Amino acid sequence: NAEVVLKATNVDGVYDEDPRINPNARLLDSLTYQQVTSRDLSVMDMTAITLCQENNIPVVVFNLGKPGNIAKAIKGESVGTLIGGACVAAAAST
Repeated sequence: NAEVVLKATNVDGVYDEDPRINPNARLLDSLTYQQVTSRDLSVMDMTAITLCQENNIPVVVFNLGKPGNIAKAIKGESVGTLIGGACVAAAAST
């Protein structure tokens, strides 16, 4: 069973708007699965997000082009955007 899904991209994580169009777009540190689906964020296929949610598997979205990011993601260090997971669930319930 997977503990986490690592989603490597060409941007630093998930933004509130498309950073290629809006230079003022904000990088989001964390999101719930529901925020991804309700905002229709183009993180990954909605079926994949739903499967991760149903199985409580967090998703880390990070920039593949930045040196060291893969190692950070594998080590569980803060990198990119965290979707789901215990930390996000705790923050959403407060």
